[in-house]
Amino acid sequence: MKKQFWLGTFALVMLISACNNKPKDGFTDTYTSGVIAIAADESFRPIIQEEIDVFEGTFALAGIVPKFTTEVNAINLLLKDSVRLAIATRTLSAEEMSSFHSRKFFPREIKLATDGLVLIINRANKDSLISLRDIKRMLTGEVKTWKEIYPSSSLKNIQVVFDNKNSSTVRFAVDSICKGKQLSKDLKALNNNQEVIDFVAQNSHAIGVIGVNWLGNRSDTTNLSFRNEIRVMSVSEDDIATKDNSYKPYQAYLFYGDYPLTRSIYILLNDPRNALPWGFASFLTSDKGQRIILKSGLVPATQPVRVVDIKDE
Repeated sequence: MKKQFWLGTFALVMLISACNNKPKDGFTDTYTSGVIAIAADESFRPIIQEEIDVFEGTFALAGIVPKFTTEVNAINLLLKDSVRLAIATRTLSAEEMSSFHSRKFFPREIKLATDGLVLIINRANKDSLISLRDIKRMLTGEVKTWKEIYPSSSLKNIQVVFDNKNSSTVRFAVDSICKGKQLSKDLKALNNNQEVIDFVAQNSHAIGVIGVNWLGNRSDTTNLSFRNEIRVMSVSEDDIATKDNSYKPYQAYLFYGDYPLTRSIYILLNDPRNALPWGFASFLTSDKGQRIILKSGLVPATQPVRVVDIKDE
């Protein structure tokens, strides 16, 4: 009887001790173990999922649960402390940073890679050269038919398609291409990048705007070809697009800055405990993590790029 009493007392003491040692914030993950949720811009689903698969294969006790969503929602989840790591194409605003500081948090912003926005058209559309000026005219509704840009085109009305109305792609179009000018009400917003690809593949008059990592031809290790169901446009900074002054979003052109529609990808990290979010962020910027980015066709932030001479078709 005495033995049972002392065993019970010992178990109770151990339970109380375990409860007292539990972190005040409720998180129990470490640098390489535990399970956490992260938020990521849906534009980067293919590459972030591959990064997670390799990370979890390397650290058997770690689990990363991604929420692929709009950039707006991803950053809101970080602000609400629903996640401690988010992947986005912008850094935090002064107001957002102030919100963290008011709660004694000091988040980090780490550049992960350079991405390219891609214009895709139907395989039946042979007009694959376009200038930034004409892209802006399409987006703002200044031009509405293909003939207004390509007089010999047999196509009629232009249908511009985005992944989501709250996506980083739409924000880039407004801020960087249209310089703050309002987008046309005729633009179409779907739910994700794959739906944009499917829509363009099925509609000859459509033009879609997506992230370059959705276009990778996995059988091509040189990153010099794209998916077969659509055509990728060559973009020129000059007012008149020609074969000599237009570029496709090949890795080398992203690296040198020849392709005009590029943007940075950032890791937004709010993890004062230096636990699993930091562990995953460190992996993303490590040699192994950056090689995955290199293989995807994007330009890694820290990994040297082997540039291949390119001859556009």
